[in-house]
Amino acid sequence: MPASAAPREEFARLVVDWFTVHARDLPWRRPGFPPWGTLVSEFMLQQTPVVRVIPRLEEWLRRWPTPADLAAEPPGEAVRAWESLGYPRRALRLHACAVAIAERHDNAVPDDVDALLDLPGVGDYTARAVAVFAFGSRHPVVDTNIRRVIARAVDGLPDAPAPNARRDLPAMTALLPASDDDAARFNAGMMELGALVCTARSPKCESCPLASVCAWRAAGYPETEVARRPVQKKYEGSDRQARGVVLRELRAVDGPVRHERLRAALPEAARLGRALEGLLADGLVVAVGDDLYALP
Repeated sequence: MPASAAPREEFARLVVDWFTVHARDLPWRRPGFPPWGTLVSEFMLQQTPVVRVIPRLEEWLRRWPTPADLAAEPPGEAVRAWESLGYPRRALRLHACAVAIAERHDNAVPDDVDALLDLPGVGDYTARAVAVFAFGSRHPVVDTNIRRVIARAVDGLPDAPAPNARRDLPAMTALLPASDDDAARFNAGMMELGALVCTARSPKCESCPLASVCAWRAAGYPETEVARRPVQKKYEGSDRQARGVVLRELRAVDGPVRHERLRAALPEAARLGRALEGLLADGLVVAVGDDLYALP
């Protein structure tokens, strides 16, 4: 750790104290929120803003309050309920995850990282996030926001390099407070700090609780121009949009949809063809007869 950075205890205290005052009131942070809800929220929060997740999460948990409730439904119902969250393959993975929990874990989300990693659709980040935020275990949780805070405050860099678990997890572990409770709050606080203050393009350094110990600030903000990331292709007119159109038409009805209805919604034959081919390959759509398509 650079000389300008604080010892672990001071660094953690600054973050936890700030989080105690500034934490957003989010459903998954409230006392009594179920582990299943935490797991669902982590699936939904991948690549989707919090403001869009909250209403969908609440609807989801009212309809499917336990993994077994979701597992009892066809996977297409998960895709239908996913609606505008984007990247709908996450809905299929979450449904498969619910089936596995219902069948292997007696309908209870496991609290062990290895058991969580064994579930469909659960990766390194999600397993640790559920173990920490749902069960209070002491593990390092590293997302994009946390990597950026560590890169700046500890390493004196303008932004985080590409994700690397062999580097990222030890770096966060080195900062974790000793107690389980403080470690959980520190994980959440680091994430919140990166989301609200130490942002990618407009960091609010003057209001950052780590300003006095930040290695990047102490070094005079070297290379303050954040490395440019690949610009995502426009959604309008893209194949992603075409896939969304097809799914919207299928969600609108309970049964199969004829090809002619899809063609009316998406007149460009090439885009419709690519959209259907990709959705069929991903298992998000099934062919149920000649020119008939449905959710799985």
